[in-house]
Amino acid sequence: MVRLALALVLALAAAQAPAQAPGANLERFQQFLRTTQSTTADFEQKVFDRNKKLVQESSGRFAFLRPGRFRWTYAKPFAQLIVGDGERVWVYDRDLNQVTVRRIAKALGSTPAALLAGASDVDKAFDLAEGGDRDGLAWVEAKPRDKDAGFERIRLGMSVSGIEAMELVDNFGQTTLLRFTKLVRNPQIDPETFRFTPPKGADVLGEK
Repeated sequence: MVRLALALVLALAAAQAPAQAPGANLERFQQFLRTTQSTTADFEQKVFDRNKKLVQESSGRFAFLRPGRFRWTYAKPFAQLIVGDGERVWVYDRDLNQVTVRRIAKALGSTPAALLAGASDVDKAFDLAEGGDRDGLAWVEAKPRDKDAGFERIRLGMSVSGIEAMELVDNFGQTTLLRFTKLVRNPQIDPETFRFTPPKGADVLGEK
């Protein structure tokens, strides 16, 4: 669920980013990691199967605070909440009134969440490479070092504002595209944002 939460929708644009020196995109990404401790943004997500057929669309809002604290709120088409409190990841399905919980070390690892909300030393979990310039964004490609990560690669698209897009390809050929808007870097976020208490009567599954 955490992997799905950090998959994405990318709106294609015609403009090309300016040409940059080799390694410039990687340096921009590392600079983002060094200088960004928190972020809030809206997101739109689209999922395509291996035949490029659109199979799912969703939208919502997210916030993160390094290391390991994040909150993904899916508003459409189904209400779902995913919270990382620094120790555990909680996934709450409102329709089912069900909560799934995992230790954050196991839930993050080599996942897309680790690229955004994990520690700054992401090169320990990912093999990072230049991804070129496309659609007005500077791209970096990240491949998980863990062969059991569940996906093949992630591409991160950056502008001067920060990371605006992600593309994820999983081991089944499914592609998830995510687009971030209204992105704010380093806002003050109430710590309560990253705390979760299972609702009364909810089924709680996993590592309590």
